[in-house]
Amino acid sequence: MDADEIVELGEDKSLLLVDDDEPFLRRLARAMEKRGFDVEMAGSVAAGRAIATARPPAYAVVDLRLEDGNGLDVVEVLREKRPDSRIVVLTGYGAIATAVAAVKIGATDYLSKPADANDIVHALLATSDELPPPPENPMSADRVRWEHIQRVYELCDRNVSETARRLNMHRRTLQRILAKRSPR
Repeated sequence: MDADEIVELGEDKSLLLVDDDEPFLRRLARAMEKRGFDVEMAGSVAAGRAIATARPPAYAVVDLRLEDGNGLDVVEVLREKRPDSRIVVLTGYGAIATAVAAVKIGATDYLSKPADANDIVHALLATSDELPPPPENPMSADRVRWEHIQRVYELCDRNVSETARRLNMHRRTLQRILAKRSPR
């Protein structure tokens, strides 16, 4: 990424980090503080929503899957309370459907874990609207299938029975697929 595509950290350096992986959360918080952010941490959707309501930050990094719910709930509150905030959604379950859902709700960008602090800062501060370069390693057939299943699952409002019916698949088979990490 070129230097002219990155915006300097503004006057408001507030950053909310929401993740239930405590060691990762602490490491990321230290790394972001070193880069000039004023970090506030939350380990759950409830804590993230409370901070977003009370002190909406200029920046946020939100994990998609948390123990007490979906990180997109925090994104919705942030968008409502501070429409200009820049939000990056992180997840260990990278899927095009969830990326689209995150961006539609108001996330600025979407990164799959493991993402390092530099990737996150670039995503938070980038302003370029240019398309990214084509991938060096395109998706495998298994990954394309998995992405399609995730998309239908999201379109069915995460209803497993309805998704299985539409995909002409047994519900338990679908549940096993959804429980696994995405193929490479």
